Amino acid sequence: MIQLVDVTKTFDRFAAVKGANMMVPKGAIYGLLGPNGAGKTTLLKMMAGILRQDRGTITVDGEDVWENVRVKQRLLFLPDFVYFFPHATIRQMADFYEQLYPSFSRGRFLELQSVFALDPNKKIQQFSKGMQRQAAFWLAFSVRPDVLIMDEPLDGLDVFVRRHVKQLLIEEVAEREMTVVISSHNLRELEDLCDIVGLMAQGTVRMERDLNELRAGMHKLQAAFRGGFPSELAERLDIVHREERGSIVLLIVRGEKRRIEETVRAFHPLILDVLPLSLEEIFMYEMGGDAHVRETVVG
Repeated sequence: MIQLVDVTKTFDRFAAVKGANMMVPKGAIYGLLGPNGAGKTTLLKMMAGILRQDRGTITVDGEDVWENVRVKQRLLFLPDFVYFFPHATIRQMADFYEQLYPSFSRGRFLELQSVFALDPNKKIQQFSKGMQRQAAFWLAFSVRPDVLIMDEPLDGLDVFVRRHVKQLLIEEVAEREMTVVISSHNLRELEDLCDIVGLMAQGTVRMERDLNELRAGMHKLQAAFRGGFPSELAERLDIVHREERGSIVLLIVRGEKRRIEETVRAFHPLILDVLPLSLEEIFMYEMGGDAHVRETVVG
């Protein structure tokens, strides 16, 4: 488990992170969302022990991260701009990683060669940006870390590689209970991957939500009634949003799906459809009054 309590980091009087609190359960994929300048990169670097917080605590399984070799050998940070030694090949970088991380698996490294289809003997600097990011993923998965922290890692990957990377992440979490933190400015990029999403704005984590609970707790309905929408029905539902489109009413309703449908059907609707609700819509309606969260979700 990763836990941050009241974490603050200031650069030349500018507070990049301000009193951030965050909790990532073991074996979860946590998506950290926020626009550019929200403080995501600074927060992740502190979580990885690259930067030291000015105030607050950051622990992995109850141990402080800063200057803790034992923790850092179990943790790998994949930055937004990946770095490799000049003129190094993927195989040479694998040799280096093997010295740093006791968990590095040479067998896993060879196994993943068919997934990423890169020449391990070619200098990495000769690869395109997207291929260099693939090389970084290849090495990261070969390390088999207990904790993988990634800053905007899917940028620059084509749709097929992105799909492979997501599948590998899901498999590693399922098989080894690897804990993953992944940042992005794009909610759609993470909605099919994450268990939990935290929204970051202006240096602090504004909210954290379990995605399964969110999806189960909010629904979109399209209905029509003879004589118009019954006022008594409105009193029985927890309506987040209501929109009239001629004789059709569109409702966003909180609650348990079966109970909502039973309540509406008791008023004998002429039409009743339950429509898919995107994760973006859920967040927008859940936090509709918070302008910073709206900016975070929409990007």
